[in-house]
Amino acid sequence: MKRIALYIFLVLAALVAQAQINTEQVLRIGRNSLYFEDYVLSIQYFNQVIKAKPFLAEPYFYRAVAKINLEDYQGAEADATLAIDRNPFIVDAYQVRGVARQNLHNFEGAIADYDKGLELMPEEKIFLMNRAVCHDELKNFDEAQASYDRLLKLDPKNDRAYLGLAHLNLARKDSTAALLNLARSIELSKNNASAYVMRAEIEMRSQHDYEAALADMNEAIKLEPNYAGYFVNRAFMKYHLDDYFGAMADYDYAVSLDPNNMEAHFNRALLQAEVGENNKAIENFSKVLKSDPQNFMALYNRAMLYMRTGQYRKAIADMDKVLEKYPKFEAGYMARGGAKRQLGDLKGEKADYDRALAIFKSKKTRVSDFNPAEVETEAAIQRAKERAEMGFVDEPETEDEIMERFNTLLTVAPENPIKPEYDNKQRGRIQNSNVEVEPEPMVLLTYYVRDNKLNGNTYYMREVAEVNDSRLLPATLSLVSGDQRLGEQEINRHFASIEYYNSLLSGAKPRAVDYFARGMDYLMVRDPDAAIADADRAITASPEFTLAYFLRANARYMKYRMAQSGAEVDEVTTTDVKAQAMLHQREDAEALQQMVADLDQVLKRSPKNVYAHFDKGNAYMLMNDYTGAISSFTKALEVKPDLGEAYYNRGLMYLRLGNKPLGIADLSKAGELGILPSYNVLKRMTK
Repeated sequence: MKRIALYIFLVLAALVAQAQINTEQVLRIGRNSLYFEDYVLSIQYFNQVIKAKPFLAEPYFYRAVAKINLEDYQGAEADATLAIDRNPFIVDAYQVRGVARQNLHNFEGAIADYDKGLELMPEEKIFLMNRAVCHDELKNFDEAQASYDRLLKLDPKNDRAYLGLAHLNLARKDSTAALLNLARSIELSKNNASAYVMRAEIEMRSQHDYEAALADMNEAIKLEPNYAGYFVNRAFMKYHLDDYFGAMADYDYAVSLDPNNMEAHFNRALLQAEVGENNKAIENFSKVLKSDPQNFMALYNRAMLYMRTGQYRKAIADMDKVLEKYPKFEAGYMARGGAKRQLGDLKGEKADYDRALAIFKSKKTRVSDFNPAEVETEAAIQRAKERAEMGFVDEPETEDEIMERFNTLLTVAPENPIKPEYDNKQRGRIQNSNVEVEPEPMVLLTYYVRDNKLNGNTYYMREVAEVNDSRLLPATLSLVSGDQRLGEQEINRHFASIEYYNSLLSGAKPRAVDYFARGMDYLMVRDPDAAIADADRAITASPEFTLAYFLRANARYMKYRMAQSGAEVDEVTTTDVKAQAMLHQREDAEALQQMVADLDQVLKRSPKNVYAHFDKGNAYMLMNDYTGAISSFTKALEVKPDLGEAYYNRGLMYLRLGNKPLGIADLSKAGELGILPSYNVLKRMTK
């Protein structure tokens, strides 16, 4: 017995030692992933270390670094704080938290972190540089100047310091000093595109020297040839130099680099209209309007192009929207009246002309004096007031700036060239992927498993495990996120299985599980009505068969999805679009309500069924019941706190309701748990 006890003790001691080694190994692998800039994967390793040893500072610090590089600044700030709480002498943690706060526009908090870092390392250049930028943003110009002076005393050849000084000069309205500092910055380093772009902006805006601006923009493009905005701005310069062909080529290339660059589409459309390429211009204005349906100038210009090309009905449709937004736009009524005349609608023409004349008369003028810039200026001022009340500070646009935005070619606004600096290479930045902002899909029953290689999570449901243990189904049942497409061989296998169950159920006394199995086959071959019917039979035979309710909910969701795709065809072909749309809306609402009812039956029998709560939240989303969706996702997270999909979807719902702080917090947590689109949404929402 003593030998056995000793053996057990030695085994346990070895296991404890192994666990210690494994923790260190996992931390090392995470750091390696961070070094190779696979930030999302590294977070998963640091999560494991934190779960095993939450008292360590290092995994929180490294996870903060990963989040900084994914632009999850709120999450990075939180992790850096946790690292500092555990070890206040990690100097880099203050740097990470300062950079995070700086990107969140908490400049005072960032300055406090940089000051603390400088207490520990008085000659750290990055702290000095970032602190200077923060003071510049806060318009503490003297403090910013002092930081730059101290930095240049330590490092007289710091080209970024001269670039920062140039930005400070511009803030002080001293473009001459700015140009001198930019020249010094470029002299020290000819590889900083921001310096060329900044100098080009001054040459173009202040000096109207488009030749010099073009030369500098050419240098910037050589250094960063994949940034579409540079080509948009260079095209603007070429246009003012009467190089229309070169401007068009730059717009084309900008669109090829970034198909969603609306400035490029808008400018290209204006230029195409100017040179008579009317149909191409219409196409580009249409792309702008798809992104921003309320873009006044795109609507107005497209309407005039429709007039020019004889597409009068389309011209009237666009002008209707313009006049709905600007009901005192005299020229708009005159243009729409002309289109109606071309279609033989003389009564409509007279009504529009009379309306225009009434406006002219009320203003005591015969010339249109409607200025959309004035309207937009008032709207911009109101938006700025509202944002100020919420704690945001915007630089107000002047009327001239708004007028230019409406009536001339657009340029891409230059960003602050002096970014918060963190001494870590950046690659693998998945938040720059152009993904659609869509919720994580339903969790559904299937026979086909799709591995989640990122976070290693599998979707476990007790009822699924129980039915698999019974071995009464033809294959192993699983759960998967989202829909699946099956190959021809797989589909044929399910049709053969349906034939088998048809024969089986026509003979012996039917069992609930056999109806369930055939219902699953029908679900796999996308026959939701037959699947619902078999789920009904299974429930009738065994009312406590929890999984049958889940199957029926899945089938109803499939039926809803199929109805959605079919509705688009109906809307094109029906003669009564409004009635058809209302019918679809009622049917969709009924299908989703039935789905929720089935999921409630699942939860009645299995209150901790996390995926029933999650799918119920998705159903509420589809019904536009955002508070109901949040409640369901919250209940799912109470059962399974590491369900990243629930954090992601709940975050989207908070954003839909205008609660940005809670939305960003949930998206940060979702990204931490491996939901990749979170970082793209975070980037969009924290710009």
